[in-house]
Amino acid sequence: MTAFERRLKDRRDELSWLYMELYDHRPSLEALLQAVETLAAQRPDALRRLDQRREKDPDWFRAGKMLGVTMYTDLFAGSLRGVEERLPYLKEQGITYLHLMPLLKMPHPDNDGGYAVEDFGQVDPSLGDNADLRRLADAMRRRGMSLCLDFVINHTADTHEWALRAKAGEAEYINRYICFDNPDIPREMEKTIPDVFPQTAPGSFLYVPEMNKYVCSSFHPYQWDLNYRNPVVFHEMVCAMLRLANLGVEVLRIDAVPYLWKERGTTCRNLPQVHTVMRMIRLITECVCPGVILKGEVVMAPKELSPYFGTEEKPECHLLYNASTMATQWSALASGDVRQLKRQLDDLHSLPPHCAFVNYLRCHDDIGWGLNEAYGRTIGQDPVAHKRYLYEFFEGSFPGSFARGERYNYDPATEDARTCGTTASLCGIEKGACEGDEAQVSMGIQRDLLMHAAMMSMKGFPMLSSGDEIGQLNGYGYREDPVLRHDARNLHRTPFSWENAERRGTPGTIQQRIWDGLRQLETIRAQDPCFAPEASVTTWDTHNPHVLSLIRRAGEETLICLFNFSGAPQHVTLDAMEGICTDLITGEETFCSARDLCPYQYALCRRRPETK
Repeated sequence: MTAFERRLKDRRDELSWLYMELYDHRPSLEALLQAVETLAAQRPDALRRLDQRREKDPDWFRAGKMLGVTMYTDLFAGSLRGVEERLPYLKEQGITYLHLMPLLKMPHPDNDGGYAVEDFGQVDPSLGDNADLRRLADAMRRRGMSLCLDFVINHTADTHEWALRAKAGEAEYINRYICFDNPDIPREMEKTIPDVFPQTAPGSFLYVPEMNKYVCSSFHPYQWDLNYRNPVVFHEMVCAMLRLANLGVEVLRIDAVPYLWKERGTTCRNLPQVHTVMRMIRLITECVCPGVILKGEVVMAPKELSPYFGTEEKPECHLLYNASTMATQWSALASGDVRQLKRQLDDLHSLPPHCAFVNYLRCHDDIGWGLNEAYGRTIGQDPVAHKRYLYEFFEGSFPGSFARGERYNYDPATEDARTCGTTASLCGIEKGACEGDEAQVSMGIQRDLLMHAAMMSMKGFPMLSSGDEIGQLNGYGYREDPVLRHDARNLHRTPFSWENAERRGTPGTIQQRIWDGLRQLETIRAQDPCFAPEASVTTWDTHNPHVLSLIRRAGEETLICLFNFSGAPQHVTLDAMEGICTDLITGEETFCSARDLCPYQYALCRRRPETK
């Protein structure tokens, strides 16, 4: 019995039941199983050995040494070969997980940052080829790094072969998309479907004259949503995923998961069939490539996140993005009030233990201000006014703001908007540098490190945005580019500055101060037992709305993590936390029960064993 047959034996009944529930066609199921068995047989020996190791250590991605970074291949190093040449830099940084933004064949110039895919089986020629991708993955694995790639599961580019054949009138390919003969149903559905980009791409359907049909297009007009009611779509996309895994991809970031299934009269988000699809994908990957994990892009409220993990007995995604905490963390920095952030973390900590998150401050996208409005009202926040304050604060237009960013996708009807900018610019380093004010720069660096320290101390593992480790600032050149200027997210999608990276070893530079501060935090995470996979994480009352406290425990070990989100000195009191502790950041010994913190100071304090 092969490894695939052994794994399938334990999963076949459930997979068959789910497939028949959704598609009710057994010959199609048998054809799918035959196709994935063939892909399992094609899996390279090195990856089979990886599968065997990870079957014995399924929590490998929860280890404290995990440190991720996300980047665009071309902006970082020009090509996949360029990234391979720069792996020593990432190794020096301590990276164990590299997320390369979409790099499969795409149309140019309109490709939504690579999320309009023209061919799911080929690397875009501008970045290299499949051999380059395989070689990079192998080189990373030798260095203890895992490669993560996006898999755009919801849609294709309108220049994909399927779309071109649909435009040519081939019924088989028309049926691979969500199409209607007249506008009646699309207009009805648009009444209940929220716009993803209300300013730049309103609506969810477009008329395609070549087909004389209305096609679902949730994101941009050149991205057509796939029809998962058609089993052929499911088969083709699953097999494309597995082919990437066989090239050496160890983490598949499943894009726009909540959108996969469409129903009239609903928001077309989070429908039950989405979970059927994701559970089947999990079962299939466990059979073919158990060394691979699934990371879901689910930008939803905490109460809507848990279903995407499935249950401990029947899991779906291994990891989800912690997008909501990213927003509440920036809200805490702007307001100096951590109560929303603490409540957000309490909600996440209440989820079952198999739920695991990727924590981050910035990514390729904007910051959407999806806060807990009901809770905000209980602490005196008006939701609309607070959102307006946040995007005005971080674009630098609010009086007294230290931030420099830009507003994105403003909706005048709701007064909602999102925020763009790099971590360093949003934290005040850009403003201080432009004004030649070293005190402002120093305070900006302190804010930057505070934000990273809090993110790194949360449950889950941290992912940096490439350039944040050297304090990369906003890039305004996109405004002069006719292709890029309509998308403010290009403010923080800028070429990596290798000139600035060289300054990371020069004492006193912005780059050195941030690099060394982050390396200190990363070393603590990698070595301290309180960051082990089995460690518990809870918030703790500080009796101070400006200071967040996280308590990490592993066995008899306790780590007290404190974060002052205020620009003023603060005093904290921790009830029932007696004894003496050592601050791993400063080396200072303090009482566990009370502490004074400087503006934007963070402290990671190891409690003495004899005082527990």
